[in-house]
Amino acid sequence: MKNISLDNITQTVVQSFDGLPDARAQALAQALVKHLHGFATEVKLTHAEWRSALTFMHRVGDISTDSRSEFSLLSDVLGLSSMVDLLASEPNATPGSVLGPFHAVGSPWMDNPALLIGENEGPRVLFRGRILDTQGNAIPEATIDFWQNASNGMYWQLDPEQPQDNLRCQMHVGANGEFSIATIRPVPYEIPTDGPVWNDLMVPAKRSSWRPAHFHLIVSAPGYRTLVTEVFESQDPYLQSDAVFGVREPLVGVFEAVDDDATRALLGQPTGPCEVLVMDFRLAAAPKSP
Repeated sequence: MKNISLDNITQTVVQSFDGLPDARAQALAQALVKHLHGFATEVKLTHAEWRSALTFMHRVGDISTDSRSEFSLLSDVLGLSSMVDLLASEPNATPGSVLGPFHAVGSPWMDNPALLIGENEGPRVLFRGRILDTQGNAIPEATIDFWQNASNGMYWQLDPEQPQDNLRCQMHVGANGEFSIATIRPVPYEIPTDGPVWNDLMVPAKRSSWRPAHFHLIVSAPGYRTLVTEVFESQDPYLQSDAVFGVREPLVGVFEAVDDDATRALLGQPTGPCEVLVMDFRLAAAPKSP
């Protein structure tokens, strides 16, 4: 079509994707075109604003690496990551929460209980629970991919003083779906403030850079939906102002004092009560193939 106008451009571009062989890919591409064109029309997007947006996206790509995704951070602060999590929520299953920009594929496999404390400073804690289905039955085939920040608030990707893969692991659960991780108490931290997401979006909007302290987990099992989620602590001061909108009430736990020799042995703590956070995770069944 040679005579493109405001009256026909959107429909023309939508139809240009009719040839996509996958029906879902076609629906996604065509809906994206409609919404992008609708956005541009609604705000009367100017050339300068369009070029500025393209420059911003280039800068987001330039700072991203294999171990630090500025695109993930952008999705997080726009609430898109949480929106996708909420859309995917299943009744009676543990809700998902944001992956974050610091997940790294290939964390080391460790025995269960996993001992992560090493040379890390900070209060020693035990994080334990079970992996269950939505009816409360154990899933002994489940695996956990776990990661968190150090006592200085930083993940190893941003801190050259930390060894690679510090405070992270993969593990198999036990016969009853149980797991235990001896680690340090996570701390609140700021999202990265050295890139375009912070400087171009968050600073002008006067938004907070802080996230409440949390553990990250990816829980997987054959026949079940993979769960990407976080665990927060009930007394954290940033629960109501999480910079990436990740807090869900079922994901808020409590560190409780436990006084027993087995827990002290796991934490390498000779005397006194230990801090333990217990939380179970329920996985939804994967959709059946048509």
